[in-house]
Amino acid sequence: MERIRLQSDLSFSRIIHGHWRLADWNYSVKKRIELIEQCLELGITTIDTANIYGKYTCEALFGEALALKPELRDKLEIVTKCGIKLANEHNGVHLNHYDSSKEHIIESVERSLTYLQTDYIDVLLLHRPDVLLNPEEVAEAFMRLKQAGKVKHFGVSNYLPSQVEMLNAYLDVPLVTNQIELSALYRDHFENGVLDQCIKENMPPMAWSPLARGKLFTGEDNQAIRVRQALEQAAADMNAQSIDEVAYAWLMHHPAKIMPIVGSGKMERIKAAVHALSLNISREQWYEIWVASRGKNVD
Repeated sequence: MERIRLQSDLSFSRIIHGHWRLADWNYSVKKRIELIEQCLELGITTIDTANIYGKYTCEALFGEALALKPELRDKLEIVTKCGIKLANEHNGVHLNHYDSSKEHIIESVERSLTYLQTDYIDVLLLHRPDVLLNPEEVAEAFMRLKQAGKVKHFGVSNYLPSQVEMLNAYLDVPLVTNQIELSALYRDHFENGVLDQCIKENMPPMAWSPLARGKLFTGEDNQAIRVRQALEQAAADMNAQSIDEVAYAWLMHHPAKIMPIVGSGKMERIKAAVHALSLNISREQWYEIWVASRGKNVD
């Protein structure tokens, strides 16, 4: 498995396993352990989760597996997120909102460490841009967590370039990644400067929803139909087994070193993403998919 270096002491597997829907899979703890081990066999060592996933349950489900087989921890890079508060009758929150305060960041990490049943988090991301973010508070929270050995590195999710630059200006350690939505159906970040900044700052991005929430397979709008036809043609030309392989290869062909997050619990879908690493997509094939997504030729 190809690895992407984010810092001198941090690298991710090129394919990342996402746990957004871990609670929906209804796997026993034995099955969860088996899934982790199968991912490791494929070379997938990086796990993406968040405190709010599964209505605050996914971290604990993963932690149960680690507790039963703790030797797995040293083989993994765990990425989790904080900064969103969901309305919940048990936590006294009445409205979904963002919270990037020092107190919330530190409390969230303490809770995540307990749920994940680990002593440290490899990378903590701020989940969404917070209009009320105070960069001095965030910097203080990050430094306290790093000095305590509870978080090794920090990043953001869904941030625009100006937001990354603003926060980086206050940090003693650079942000290592920006987790963003990217797919052949969602091209915004190819053109709004986000990926340009990732290259400039050597900050490889993680890509969530790389299959456009399944619309690549089932979407019936004109864009989805055009892109699906282009993916099918490319799959036939490259002897790919499925269009999702081509969709992953298309993202990874970009020079920003995009790391797709595979949010499936099915091994055949995870293996398809891994197989995409062996596909050689040409520049012309890449642009055929790009043009299909745009709905018009490049000028």
